[in-house]
Amino acid sequence: MFLNCKTWFSFHYGTYPTKDLVERAQQLGVKAMALTNINSTADCWDFVLKCREVGIKPILGVEVRNENQLCYILLAKNNAGLLLIHRFLSEYKQRKMPFPERPPFPLDDIWVIYAFKDHPALDSLQPGELIGLKQEDLNKLSWREALQANCWVILQPVTYQDKTNYDLHRILRAIAKNTLLSKLTKEDYAGEQEVFVEEELLVSAFARFPSVISKTLEVLDSCSIEMEFHADKNRKYFSHSVEGDRELLHKLAVEGCKIRYGVKNRQAMERVEKELAIIAQSGFNAYFLIVWDMLRYANEQGFYHVGRGSGANSVVAYCLRITDVDPIKLDLYFERFLNPNRTSPPDFDIDFSWKDRDAIFEYLFMRYGHQHVSLLGMYSTFQRRAIVRELGKVFGLPKEEIDELVRKREWNAEDKIQRWIQKYGALLLNFPGNISVHAGGVLISEEPLNQYGVLELPPKGFRTLHMDMFEADRVGLFKFDILSQRGLGHIKDALELVRQNRGKHIDIHQVDKLLDDPKLAEMIRKADTIGCFYIESPAMRQLLGKLKCSDYLTLVAASSIIRPGVAQSGMMKQYIERYHDRDKVEYLHPKMKELLEETFGVMVYQEDVIKVAHHFGGISLEEADILRRAMSGKYRSENKFELMREKFFSNCREMGYPEEITAEVWRQMESFGGYSFAKGHSASFAVESYQSLYLKTYYPCEFYVAVINNFGGFYRTEFYFHELRRNGGIVELPCLNYSDYLTNIHGDRVYVGFIHLQGLEQEFGQAIVDERERNGPYLSLNDVLQRLHPAPEQLNILIRIGALRFTGLDKKTLLWEANFRNKRTEKELPVTLFQTEEVKFSLPVFEENRLEDLKDELDLLGFVVGDFYELLDKRYLVGTKYVRDMEQCLGQQVKMVGRMVTLKETRTIKGERMCFGTFLDADGDWLDTVHFPPVLRQYPFQGAGFYELHGRIMEEFGVYSVEVLSMRKLGFRLHEDL
Repeated sequence: MFLNCKTWFSFHYGTYPTKDLVERAQQLGVKAMALTNINSTADCWDFVLKCREVGIKPILGVEVRNENQLCYILLAKNNAGLLLIHRFLSEYKQRKMPFPERPPFPLDDIWVIYAFKDHPALDSLQPGELIGLKQEDLNKLSWREALQANCWVILQPVTYQDKTNYDLHRILRAIAKNTLLSKLTKEDYAGEQEVFVEEELLVSAFARFPSVISKTLEVLDSCSIEMEFHADKNRKYFSHSVEGDRELLHKLAVEGCKIRYGVKNRQAMERVEKELAIIAQSGFNAYFLIVWDMLRYANEQGFYHVGRGSGANSVVAYCLRITDVDPIKLDLYFERFLNPNRTSPPDFDIDFSWKDRDAIFEYLFMRYGHQHVSLLGMYSTFQRRAIVRELGKVFGLPKEEIDELVRKREWNAEDKIQRWIQKYGALLLNFPGNISVHAGGVLISEEPLNQYGVLELPPKGFRTLHMDMFEADRVGLFKFDILSQRGLGHIKDALELVRQNRGKHIDIHQVDKLLDDPKLAEMIRKADTIGCFYIESPAMRQLLGKLKCSDYLTLVAASSIIRPGVAQSGMMKQYIERYHDRDKVEYLHPKMKELLEETFGVMVYQEDVIKVAHHFGGISLEEADILRRAMSGKYRSENKFELMREKFFSNCREMGYPEEITAEVWRQMESFGGYSFAKGHSASFAVESYQSLYLKTYYPCEFYVAVINNFGGFYRTEFYFHELRRNGGIVELPCLNYSDYLTNIHGDRVYVGFIHLQGLEQEFGQAIVDERERNGPYLSLNDVLQRLHPAPEQLNILIRIGALRFTGLDKKTLLWEANFRNKRTEKELPVTLFQTEEVKFSLPVFEENRLEDLKDELDLLGFVVGDFYELLDKRYLVGTKYVRDMEQCLGQQVKMVGRMVTLKETRTIKGERMCFGTFLDADGDWLDTVHFPPVLRQYPFQGAGFYELHGRIMEEFGVYSVEVLSMRKLGFRLHEDL
């Protein structure tokens, strides 16, 4: 009897999670119901699956609305009807057109239900068009009308659970309308009775009109939907047949094996043949060939890429040059990547430069067709900060109070509005807010994608399927991960800058030479890695220092150990201790020594979790991989995690392991499994880290310019300018005659790009460069005015930053003259083809002020290109220690001054906030600090700037830091020194 049910995927409207909707229907004994979210079928297959599990017949459809206007409800009689609904929604959403008042397509496979309030004339209804009756409509329907037309059905909308969620629904509507809750009109939100009711009561209410009841039952009986879940629905063939794919993949893999390993390497060839057999048996030939073809195209276009993920465990992938990691050399565990029982395709993550990835998307859409290719969707969800802001606005709080509540994180409610924010904020947590685009997932299907969902067209311009990765997995649409990465942009651009600036061509793919380079080993040992992919964060630099890491394999391990959860479990410290002192290695069980000897008894990689679950816990490889994914949260909601846990403990009891040993092994697996990398993934990351480090070591200026121009890295751009100066770069402020829109380099001289000037329009910044390239350098202020015709505020920006210093005039003189000439030009001068005579006049000599120049840099760039410590009064440095002094001051309480770089906030076991800080001292060296909860409460951070730190020097495995005991923020100096 329920033809109009909604979940929270009726964005900013419904309040039911899909699971809860089905559970409530089961409790009421409902046998069939329809999911009709507003302009969305986002969770339709999750709904079908959950209904089947509890014996409810699922019906799929959609409620079509234009803003507040309910147009009609569409119900799919079958899969053909669902395809029609998806195509209809896709067309109108992509074209951003309002939905039509009547469906513009044949209704053979679809029911259409209009609301009683605005239904079409009875004599205009087509077969398949119905009118829905709510209980409040019954008094408006005569018995005669009911008999005359067989078009009436029961319409009991289900939108929310109860009164509290009705209030939440109204709040969601206010958020959607960006208005105060008190300003909503009745048309903005649902009626007060849109809840589940017992079907007996519903039938009783319509007892006077048995034909309405029977028509409703007819509609429910006529609808059905088919779906084979978890069956592969990706593109079946790359060529034209299974056999064609098998032969092509075999040919490519064998040829690649000969190139990678030589013609006489029997071990490699046997591994290739073994993998090819499993790939063919599993039906994944096309998957490998699609990835190979994509990278073939990328190579033709000169796009730099890195293949990683568990796919790096495959020799076939290595031979196809999908990855550059040798699985035989690294002894990678192939079963992590693919095993005979696996039903989903293997996991390839292909990274491209952020500049190149869209071209790869375009190729895939053209190669396989727009009906069969899309980006994968995802859903942004309401989280704490956004919830507080949205609820604060809805309830009418002033912005200052909202900002304060956001900053506090936790607070004791002082009035009823703050109590409402806490109450409804808790309910709103994790609600989906709207569809967005997955970081890199691409779907390539055999059947048109509209069979499975709606295709949106986000601003990026690539069709995106209206479902997330979990829904796609259920359906059997397995994504290709094609990711955008700034690190590759660093490398690609640095190589080009080296070629332009030094005339050198570097083959960065000669990885073996990089791995054996002693200079690179020393750089890693010193953790001198700022700007280098994946190894520049404070935590990673400390880990490298503690390990005294100087080789590739240790870096591979470090790339996984650094992942969240490891330090909390104590396993990171354990690994470091055992790495330095092999006598400290202890194994929980002899079997664990057999499995984890390479990593000193510590689980470092995802493969370790799988190996332990399989060989120690007696779980099959397929189940072990499911367990790994469940530990990452992927299947926790489906109870697979608990089922695997029970099986693991049961198997261990049967094998006679002591209960405490089993429990500890499980604890380690659980703490590590959700965060660790596959070894092949870590190995790919480590290769890229070495490539970055090579460029930083031998070509630091070009490297840092590339990092700056890609706007990607762990730190803010200003700190890469800092490192550029430390490594010999001469950094110049923007100049009209030397700067480009992006930062450039000539020899060791680097000119900051116009892109960094806050308030300078991009079009004007590019025009400066284009005009200079066409007609030569700018000669004077008058020349600039006549050639560029700058708006006064744009010209003022350039003068204040010193971009016209080539004129030989100081900034104040330039500002005075520019203002005068602009006004004169506006009032007097006609348009002329010839250069006008420059007006000469005399001005007093203006006094230059270094402090004013620095403040101009801060205002316009957000940083200073020289020594930031020029902004600090030198008296604050009296009696301070520096990073270079820390080793001699171990254990002592010292005073240090630091410029804040970044903070990492975390929580103790007790849930208390603490911080790890990173600063630069007056020498420009990097300083790490620890702020424990009592100190952080008493001495909180107050934004960017200088801090005077008082604390104790600590050391762990040769890495020094300061445990801060007190601190205060220091202001910038206000006057020039006398």
